[in-house]
Amino acid sequence: MTPAVGAGACAELHLHLEGTVEPETLLELDPSRTREEIAAATLYTDFAGFLQSYIWVNRHLKTPADYALIARHLFARLADQNVVYVEVTLSAGMILWKQQEFAPIYEALAREAGRSKIAVRWILDAVRQFGADAAQPVFDFAAERVKDGVVAIGLGGDEKRGPAGWFADLYREARDKGLRLTCHAGETTGPESVWDALAIGSERIGHGIRSIDDPVLLAHLREKGIPLEVCITSNLRTGAVASLDAHPVRRLFDAGVPIILNTDDPALFGCSLAGEYELAARQFAFSEAELSQVAANAFRYAFDWH
Repeated sequence: MTPAVGAGACAELHLHLEGTVEPETLLELDPSRTREEIAAATLYTDFAGFLQSYIWVNRHLKTPADYALIARHLFARLADQNVVYVEVTLSAGMILWKQQEFAPIYEALAREAGRSKIAVRWILDAVRQFGADAAQPVFDFAAERVKDGVVAIGLGGDEKRGPAGWFADLYREARDKGLRLTCHAGETTGPESVWDALAIGSERIGHGIRSIDDPVLLAHLREKGIPLEVCITSNLRTGAVASLDAHPVRRLFDAGVPIILNTDDPALFGCSLAGEYELAARQFAFSEAELSQVAANAFRYAFDWH
């Protein structure tokens, strides 16, 4: 384990609850499944395939107790990695798509978070390709709970089929109601997607790796101190980068862009936060001092760390 993670407390800001469900937990949720079935259903070769695996896992989350269970397991794993603060993204848009009642699920999660030694905050996520009308209830839920653990709103899903501009009015209203703003962008599309996310008010960018293709954007991110929530293993596994060597994390850091290391969907990607730091050191020659700076960024750019 790298000193940046192992020697002190750390934080994670880009972590999808539904992407943390390990095979053992899926068996606990549905004992009729087999490990072979789970492995087959969570096998993918590209981003579209990953989304289908993510949906398959989501279909196994049927009750508030199911959500509480996966959160309990997640918080235990984070505590083992000395994570003291986490912003967990909850796909409220997916919950509504499954025609489930959101309030009891959130209440169960909030209770579970309250039992954890970790400071847990929530980011509610709308499914961008469903459009602004479908996102409206997600934004309403977030605004209702802004004093009850929810710190921000975000957009996930397929950025090609759900441009950020669709949500400009919702983002403006969310900011006015006290919510912080983040958005996935520049993961599977080009730097223009990052510009679009910034145009609607995003304070952090989920992934943002294609910013490397636009020197003007890099300068803007550096000068404005806008961080990228970088997820190295995720980008490799979904095909967002062609190879590990092709990942721009080192170049982004060297360009002065603030970066934060995260796991995204650790169960589906087979990664951990400690492992992401180890990967940055081993593959991209990040020094201990540089990793300490990256680790500090997670606290500096957190939406509710005191």
